[in-house]
Amino acid sequence: MQDQQIEMQVNGKPVSGVAESRTHLGDFLRQTAGLTGTHLGCEHGVCGACTVIVNGDAVRSCLMLAVQANNCEVTTIEGIAEEDGSLHPLQEAFQNNHALQCGFCTAGMITSLYAFLSENPSRSDEEIREAISGNICRCTGYQGIVLAAKEAAEKLAKR
Repeated sequence: MQDQQIEMQVNGKPVSGVAESRTHLGDFLRQTAGLTGTHLGCEHGVCGACTVIVNGDAVRSCLMLAVQANNCEVTTIEGIAEEDGSLHPLQEAFQNNHALQCGFCTAGMITSLYAFLSENPSRSDEEIREAISGNICRCTGYQGIVLAAKEAAEKLAKR
């Protein structure tokens, strides 16, 4: 495999490194950028645990090659908190509504909802459930996650 030089903005900071052309974005973020909040679960794009935001779109980092993200803007779970380090309203809402238990799916769930709420001011239960339909959570039963998304949407609408 041929090594490739890769450069991207991750959470607003430049990240560069060399990776094999077959390296997935999730592995690049964890191993090269040192951002371990992105969890790699099934590595087939089914579970959604590895979801990150690339140029504004929620994507599965296990299905995207790092070379495909060259010169892109990437946001991981580490980049969702406020600049002063305080929790984003979505993260606070997850805490308030017991929307996380084991935490494995949480990063992907939050990044999926972050992208959804950034583009969609509507927040019906049905739309929220559709937005997270590609994310599997085995612990929460999803109701706390839906409540958290609704709470966050209300807070974000007041900003």
